[in-house]
Amino acid sequence: MTAIEEIGHLADIPVDVDVELDRKKMSVREILSLEQGSVIKMMRSAGENIDIYVGGAMLGSGEIVIIEEAVGVRITDFNEED
Repeated sequence: MTAIEEIGHLADIPVDVDVELDRKKMSVREILSLEQGSVIKMMRSAGENIDIYVGGAMLGSGEIVIIEEAVGVRITDFNEED
């Protein structure tokens, strides 16, 4: 029996999937000065992997992709448990 078959009865349970590009601390003054079109400089560079979390646990990493007019994430690596 495959892993998917073993947990198939859980297949319709919704879970949160978060994709994290980066984190940055900002002062309230900096946040209040933001307006439409503002750019927040992050430490990660274009092309770097981003983190993917499912239910708060890191699942793996991926890269940002553009598909027609939508933005998506291509999974490039899964975390392996030790």
